[in-house]
Amino acid sequence: MAFNPPAKMVALVGNAGVGKAKLSIFNLLLRGFMAGAYIAIGAALCTVCSTGAAPILGAGMAKLIGGAVFPVGLIAIVLTGMELFTGDCMIVPVAAMMKKVTWGAVMRNWVWVYIGNFVGSLAYAYVMVIGPFVTGQPDGTMAVNAFGDNAVGIAVAKILEYKAVGGAGLWSCFIKAIGCNFLVNIAILLAITADDIIGKFFGIWFPIMAFVATGFEHCVANMYFLPAGKFLTDWYPAVIAKKGGLLLANGGLSWGDIWFWNLIPATIGNIFGGFLFIGVTYFLMFRNDLPKD
Repeated sequence: MAFNPPAKMVALVGNAGVGKAKLSIFNLLLRGFMAGAYIAIGAALCTVCSTGAAPILGAGMAKLIGGAVFPVGLIAIVLTGMELFTGDCMIVPVAAMMKKVTWGAVMRNWVWVYIGNFVGSLAYAYVMVIGPFVTGQPDGTMAVNAFGDNAVGIAVAKILEYKAVGGAGLWSCFIKAIGCNFLVNIAILLAITADDIIGKFFGIWFPIMAFVATGFEHCVANMYFLPAGKFLTDWYPAVIAKKGGLLLANGGLSWGDIWFWNLIPATIGNIFGGFLFIGVTYFLMFRNDLPKD
């Protein structure tokens, strides 16, 4: 299998960043929407495949199953050229550090891709909540099924368990987000290093499986996980009493809690993990070895 050496890999990252910085706002939004939906596909598959696994196989194996199926989203994004905020946290700044684009172009990319990712994730959350997460009942109503119940549990763990411990919860979410985008951008680098589709596939799959199975926080995945849980609790309030605990004590899930206790610290942590820990580090290591062309 052919692959690119590290210095050429960094140069290719910079070239990719130039292309991303030059995309129109419409293109950033459209590609961002598709990337958000693709990540949501992996997140929804993770939810479905891990449902009921822990009591039988153990918590670790349930995490492994979820991690093993989640990478489908990033594989689709990389191979079809879509725009993912967490990947662009590393790619576009490398182009700016090479002085090929401005830092204003970096922020422009981040803002519009983030919005596109959010809308795409939200749309797929609606699809899952209206479809696979509910089941028709004999009385003619719809009720949350086992998959939907798992989706609510995931959202509660990603919001209310942080809220319950205050500042320590915010710090935990932030640190988990750093770990997440450290691994996500290793996956991006491995995909750029590989010249063939099999190499790109496995280069993406293993680090993404690692971040999901470990339990890290990905802001774009959470743009799906958290609204899916909120939609289910809003539209089928019986699930609140059924789940009890933190969900019942908080009267459900609010948009304020979603943003404050997860999406904001997860986004900041993802920027640190991708930009500082991967982008800046690899640029500093190989800036003197970059190929002239």
